Amino acid sequence: MTGKAFDHLLDTSGLKCPLPVIRARKLIRTMPSGTRLKIICTDPLAEIDIPHLAASDGHQLAAKGRDGDQFWYVLELAHNS
Repeated sequence: MTGKAFDHLLDTSGLKCPLPVIRARKLIRTMPSGTRLKIICTDPLAEIDIPHLAASDGHQLAAKGRDGDQFWYVLELAHNS
C-alpha cells in the first residue's frame, strides 16, 4: 500500500447494528471515489455488516483487523453511494 493507509476515520465504537453502517453510508456520500475510509467498530455484527456494505455498494475492502474489542476496516470508495 502506497501513501497513507487511510484518508478519513469514522469511529463508531459503542454503536450497535445498524448504526455503524448508517453512519458510514452517510459519510461516504460526501467523499470522492478513491478515498480510503477507516471504520472502527465494537459491535461484533460489524464482521458481517461492514464487508457486506463494501460488497453491496461496490467499494473495495482494502484491509481489516481487530485490536482487542475493536474491529477496524479500510474501505477504498468506488463511487458515491
